[in-house]
Amino acid sequence: MTKQSILVVEDEEKILRLLELELEYEGYEVGKAADGLEALQIYQSQKWDLILLDVMLPGISGIELLRRIRGQDEYTPVILLTAKSSVEDKVSGLDLGANDYITKPFQIEELLARIRVALRMKPQLSVQSEERETLCLADLQVNEQTRQVTRGHEDIELTPREFDLLVYLLKNKSLVLNREQIIENVWGYDYYGDTNVVDVYIRYIRKKIDQPGAEPLIHTVRGVGYVMREGK
Repeated sequence: MTKQSILVVEDEEKILRLLELELEYEGYEVGKAADGLEALQIYQSQKWDLILLDVMLPGISGIELLRRIRGQDEYTPVILLTAKSSVEDKVSGLDLGANDYITKPFQIEELLARIRVALRMKPQLSVQSEERETLCLADLQVNEQTRQVTRGHEDIELTPREFDLLVYLLKNKSLVLNREQIIENVWGYDYYGDTNVVDVYIRYIRKKIDQPGAEPLIHTVRGVGYVMREGK
């Protein structure tokens, strides 16, 4: 069985060593860093199951490190290690996506319990996230986060604009959308070009999505616009 991995970011050497020993004793793989910049590099070097993050760090602060982590990773649990009086840090950390915090000095048993809770929650969050991010119609699947598009077992390559248009159609499947609606929501309010650009991009997507032999999913409603649905 693969060990769960925890990255410990703490600049007080005695606390860092204590946490390393206790976590290894509990069966975790432990990575460690004593400043924010080093921690960012170690975080990016591999996947971690959980991060223990001290707020007061040299290099960059724990709060800034958390902000950078959450900019690319919403789901790895982060538990903040904070000073007793740092209410603002706790609030900032939770607002930026920390899962929990514990104040120093802390009992190791309490910290271990909080770690177990956070690790139990992670698979549930990942599944819920995947369900939210994946749009489906018939055998077409679109993952918003990874921007992967598949139909059947075939990967489909789309340009960024084609992808945005497909996502908008899928999020409004079964609704007939006119060109103005599509322009406003895919190209933006400040687009002043010809609405015929919608027809051009619909044609591009159809060539990739509705290939010969596959059930058409993008339908033209004459005089109105387009709709994405199964069947005619």
